Amino acid sequence: MEKIPKGTILIMAILIIGSMVGLLNQSSLNTALPNIMGDFGLSTSTAQWLTTAFALVTGIVVPITAFLIQRFTTKQVFVFSMGMLTAGTLLCAVSPNFGLLLTGRMVQAVGVGIMLPLVQTLTFILIPVAKRGFTMGMIGLAINFAPAIGPVLNGWLVENHSWRLLFYALFPCALLVTIVGLFFVKNVTPQVKGKIDALSMTLSSLGFGGVLYGFSVSGSKGWGSTEVLISLGIGFIALGLFVWRQLTMENPLLELRVFTSPAFTMATVISMILMIIMLSAQLLLPLYMQTMLGYSALKSGLMLLPGAILICIMSPVAGKLFDKLGARMLVITGLSLTVVSALLFTNLTENTSYAFLMIGYSLRMIGVSLTLLPVITSGMNSLAPDLIRHGIPVNTTLRTVAGSIGTALLVTIMTNSGGGLGQTSDVHSLIHGMNVASMVTTGSAVIALILAFFIKRKEAPVESLVNSIPVK
Repeated sequence: MEKIPKGTILIMAILIIGSMVGLLNQSSLNTALPNIMGDFGLSTSTAQWLTTAFALVTGIVVPITAFLIQRFTTKQVFVFSMGMLTAGTLLCAVSPNFGLLLTGRMVQAVGVGIMLPLVQTLTFILIPVAKRGFTMGMIGLAINFAPAIGPVLNGWLVENHSWRLLFYALFPCALLVTIVGLFFVKNVTPQVKGKIDALSMTLSSLGFGGVLYGFSVSGSKGWGSTEVLISLGIGFIALGLFVWRQLTMENPLLELRVFTSPAFTMATVISMILMIIMLSAQLLLPLYMQTMLGYSALKSGLMLLPGAILICIMSPVAGKLFDKLGARMLVITGLSLTVVSALLFTNLTENTSYAFLMIGYSLRMIGVSLTLLPVITSGMNSLAPDLIRHGIPVNTTLRTVAGSIGTALLVTIMTNSGGGLGQTSDVHSLIHGMNVASMVTTGSAVIALILAFFIKRKEAPVESLVNSIPVK
């Protein structure tokens, strides 16, 4: 079996650690929002922009990553992304007002939006086919470690110290990773000289930004509000023009011809559905527990912790199994567990036990861990090496958009079916809305499971570039 060069292992380790630092910055702030609101005198809708703006900027930056990886050296892209993350973290730590704190979050988002596609793209460029599953599993461990430990860590810091301490703690970590990368990250991708298409970049930003913004504020503004309709209208029109331009350009910003691969298209659709299933559970279950069952925010957060830890443990295991068995059986098994877990939440009551919710959510996370990264890896393995740098940003962007749109739709379904979250006295109606949303989630999981049976039993692997680009 082909061995991975030591230089490659070092580069991947640095990138994975950098991604973990970035995701800790991204995921840890939610539990601190009430304290930030108190410090700066903010409303809930205003403070929520600290997370909404992060998602918006990430969604805008990800599609540009393919061009950056192609145009600049690996070290240049890495140092820029970690530099933005480091600068943004410091700005958040010292910000005297909400405006600078929001600016710091957006600067951080630029770094995270570049780092995640970079580390996944290099996996498929540097790692031999037989080792890709395990490597993606390790990346999954790093990616899922942040949501597992971040909210708990920040909750403890906020309760005992200050929300600023999180940023002060992460700043030296980000700075250290940046400095280490300056010395040890080598260039491992061929450069293609060219200029970025300004019109494509503008259309991409308007399109993805408009759609994500529209769905992000739809919950508070209402689907019929002028702001939401204009944002979605501009977003979808810009996306249509963006797609048309990419398909007619010789050197597009984002190579949409990756969808000529049926395996990649199938993997992308399944991964989009999985993101909706995973993110909706992380949003709806705490809402159900706090609003309808009367649990505290801390206790509802702790309910999610075992599932988050399990997905960390299972990601490397799923990667190792993928290398031995391929994607088909893993994905079918994982989605079957996901369907069962979704069914468990279609008959919730005001007497549903804490243990039942914890076990059901943990089962869902096991299902997701067996499915998400293996199906992405399978789809990427079907692409030629020159398309991989485009495949990862395409998949990542669509998963981000799907997660945002899906959760917004499910919240709308829950509130409309339950008569609106404002009617807190009618608990039965609210729980009915939660059950209806869970039924929609179950239906989505069933669709993904049906699609999984069309995954080929054995992929025809496309060789990596590991042998063509020396890593010292």
